[in-house]
Formats: sequence, C-alpha cells, structure tokens
Amino acid sequence: MTAPAATPVAPAGPTMRLIAEIVLAVIGFALTVGAILADQAWFDRHFLPVFFLSRRLYVLGETLARIAVGLVGLTVALIVRPMVGRAMERSTPAAVAAAALRSGVALALAVGLSELALGMAFPRATEEASPREEPLRRPDPRLGWVFVPSRVGHAIVGGRGIDYAFDSHGDRVPGPLDPVDPTRPTVLFTGESIMTGFGLRWRESVPALVGAALGTQSANLAVFGYADDQAYMRLAEELPRFAHPTAVVMLFSPTLIFRDFDDDRPRLAPGMIRRPALRRWRLEALVRFFVPYHSRQEIDRTVDQIRAELRASVRLAHARDAAALIVVPHYGPEQPDERVLRHRILDQPGLPYVWVDLNPAWRIPHDPHPDARGAQAIANAVVARLRRQAAP
Repeated sequence: MTAPAATPVAPAGPTMRLIAEIVLAVIGFALTVGAILADQAWFDRHFLPVFFLSRRLYVLGETLARIAVGLVGLTVALIVRPMVGRAMERSTPAAVAAAALRSGVALALAVGLSELALGMAFPRATEEASPREEPLRRPDPRLGWVFVPSRVGHAIVGGRGIDYAFDSHGDRVPGPLDPVDPTRPTVLFTGESIMTGFGLRWRESVPALVGAALGTQSANLAVFGYADDQAYMRLAEELPRFAHPTAVVMLFSPTLIFRDFDDDRPRLAPGMIRRPALRRWRLEALVRFFVPYHSRQEIDRTVDQIRAELRASVRLAHARDAAALIVVPHYGPEQPDERVLRHRILDQPGLPYVWVDLNPAWRIPHDPHPDARGAQAIANAVVARLRRQAAP
C-alpha cells in the first residue's frame, strides 16, 4: 500500500516579507533620524559633564556615537531589510517560528550567562573600588564604603610612591602616630578623591596645606568615589565628635554630579530620607554606565537634591559656629551646561563657595586628578576665603 504523499508546506510568502521589511525599515529610519536630531544641544540636556573627561573628548565621543547609530540605521534600512525580507519570503511559517524560538533561547542564555559573569566580576557598586585597591575600603551599611581605619596603604601613582595613612575613624592623617585630636580646634574637609588627596603625599593634600597655612588642625573626612549625599552623610555622622570645629570645607563640582544618580549604594532621597542600595541587573548597570542618559525630570530632581544636601551641610557647620565653604575646582573654560548647573545649585540658594580655575597641565601624570600644583591652588583659594570670612 502506498503511503499518502506529504502535503507541501507553502512558504511564508510576500505578506511575511512585507511585515519584516516594514519593521526593519521603521527601526532603521528611527535610528537614522535619531542620530540626526541628537545634536550637541540635545546631548547637553540629557548627558551630564564629566570631570575626568575634557569637553573636547566628551564631544568627540558623542559625535562618534551619533555616526555609529546613523550607520547602523542605514545598514538596517538599506542592507539588512531586503536580505531578511527575501529570507522570510522563502521560509515556511514553521521555519520562521523555529528560528524565532532558537533566537529567543539563545538570547535568554546570552543574557543569563552575561549577567552571571558580570555579577562575579563586578559585585560592587559603580563607584566602589576593588577590595585590593589602595587605599583599602570596606563596606559600610550607612555610607556604602569607608576607608579601612588604623592602617597605612602604599600605592604607586604617577611614578611616585604614595602612603595613605588613616586613623581609627578612617580619616586620612600624616602618619599612624598622628591621629586627629577631636578636642582641638579643627577645620573639617569633606568630598571625594580630590579632597582626600589621590596621588598626593599628605603634606601636598588640600587639607594639609590649609591646616598649615591657618595654623590649625585639619580633619580629612573625604572618601574616594563619594557622591554629594555620601559626603553630607559622613559629615553629619562625624561632626558631633569634634569639640571645636572652626570651619567645614566641602568639595563640589558640576562635573562630578553624575555620581549622584547612582542608586546601587545607600543614598539620600528627596526629603533627605535615607534609602538602601537598589539591586540592579549588572547588564542594566553596564548600559547605564556607557550610555548615561537622563531625562530632564531626573536631572531637575537630582539638582534639587544636591542643593538640599549642600544647604544642609552649611547648616550643620553654622549650628556649631563654624564657617562653611564649598570649593569648586575646575579645569579650563567653564562650559554652558556646567555654568547652568553651578548657577542652579550654588548661586540660586546663595551658598558660600569659591571657584578655583586650574591649569589643565596641573594633573597627575596619566591621571585626571590635580597634582601638587593643583592642590596648592585649591588650598590657596580656601585659605583666602576663610580668612576673609573670619575678618571683622
């Protein structure tokens, strides 16, 4: 007996080809038009300036990104679209469904394995350093991380050996035998690695230079990688132990507020409410790192939050009869987007600050941090302003 012949399966035909080509044409058109419309003004509205990149390099990166997106859009619309369309027309519905299923499974496996690998390689917050990187830090449930106390770390920065000594409270000090004395009149310094003195010996750091010029003790509360809310929270925790604070000097820069958007660490929310770290997918964090797009609403909300934190820091200082000063170091000409941020955060609320122009050559070799000349310029500006504030 002859077996019945298998019924031939018709290919997907022109309908599926039309659908596939329309979808790809829309994608390619959207990418191309988006690359054209995303001019520098759009980037300045949605991408924040970065202290560790010059304006020239930042604009170059944005331009190359626009070109790449535009080329991808044209490739999808002009090359990929007809190729996929022809393949769809020749394929059967079952083959299309099987290919879609295989692609979905492959994508799910790729995402899962990538997430696992990234989670193992980068288990920490965005700005949190490796546990083996000097000076060593340790996790802190309230601040995210702090320096490991009562130790001396050694590092080579810019071809020089640098010792980072910390007392029992995690404040950077001249040496292990020179802890901060909380009973003495003290100028307190908050901020991040610039204020800590990355790549600088103690005597070259801003707190040491200011303390020597004013003839008073300095307490360096700054911690590498801190955002503005972390600096405020550390000040709020540490200030009460000092019997005679004479001044509080805070570091701020419009080109560093990109850190204030990080939510993978303990942070302050609107209303100065403490929030725990959010657990995000590592792939999402990676995308956010390389494509740090922010809506205008996000930026406005963060600007308001930073302003509230700096205002609160000033109030903390004044409540202890101490002077308050925000120091704003900057390399090269101020850009329009930076000027807008400075005006909104510092000028509008009338916060006390000093702007410090730094020569772009005053950097640690092969590193964007200020070198000893840059730190001296910052210290000179701080000393002059504090003396002027103290004058009758």
